[in-house]
Amino acid sequence: MRFVQFVEQGQADAKPRFGVQVSDGGDIVDVTATDKTIPATTLDVLRGGDAVIERVRAAVESKANVIKAADAVIKAPIYDCEKVICIGMNYVDHCTEQNLPVPKEPLVFSKFASSIADPGADIIKAPVVEKLDFEVELAVVIGKEAHRVKAAEAMEYVAGYTVAHDVSARDWQLEKNGGQWLIGKTFDTFAPIGPAIVTRDDLADPHNLGIRCRVNGETMQDSNTNQLVFKTETIIEWITQFVTLKPGDIILTGTPPGVGCFRKPPVWLKDGDVVEVEIDSIGCISNTVREK
Repeated sequence: MRFVQFVEQGQADAKPRFGVQVSDGGDIVDVTATDKTIPATTLDVLRGGDAVIERVRAAVESKANVIKAADAVIKAPIYDCEKVICIGMNYVDHCTEQNLPVPKEPLVFSKFASSIADPGADIIKAPVVEKLDFEVELAVVIGKEAHRVKAAEAMEYVAGYTVAHDVSARDWQLEKNGGQWLIGKTFDTFAPIGPAIVTRDDLADPHNLGIRCRVNGETMQDSNTNQLVFKTETIIEWITQFVTLKPGDIILTGTPPGVGCFRKPPVWLKDGDVVEVEIDSIGCISNTVREK
């Protein structure tokens, strides 16, 4: 299934509600209209566990209350999760472009959940930012509480996958604030996600998907998730040694080569740039940079 959150056309100020998209870019089953016991948000659906997911599945199979794609506006597939966790240096080819060794254990940092933005929202380049960069990433969405999970069982805790753009202010990440990465990663709008959370059972292999980023139509990153150093199972095993993952938590799994800061000369995002990040079988999101 493809979990989405949406509002209907002409109702921009309405609260987004949960639905299931029949295909990438396709119509949406308004499952909460079919079964009023289904929660109105993705986060609450995931918190409801398997019983709620089965009600969602039944509502989809009923084929009732279908909203045409043209009549809906897709929003971020989840908001207000407890944690947004990121993995750095997690593509073999990304390490190669920096002439750095492949990490022996996952490099973990974070964003605030307040950085989540809609798949078509503007990326706001604040006045304090000079070096704004792009990073396409595969994001894992956790489906149930996970504590000290072994890799062999880790996939049982995955709800699905979505596309994420790990927008990065490289000056604040790498040159200021004492070398701490958080501020440079977590400005408002620095985590566009979407268009949908594709459930684990609908992806044959999340670790063999084409992944790419385009800026103003020019391909800047083009790789495959088979280049991941640490895949979903290992990442979940590693993280849950230290913290408990909760339903709805998001893990950004790292970016492939081609980011702006390692180009010669560097390429920085500017006002008006349109950034598309895309992963096969999941979808594409497009965000415009605005200086505000």
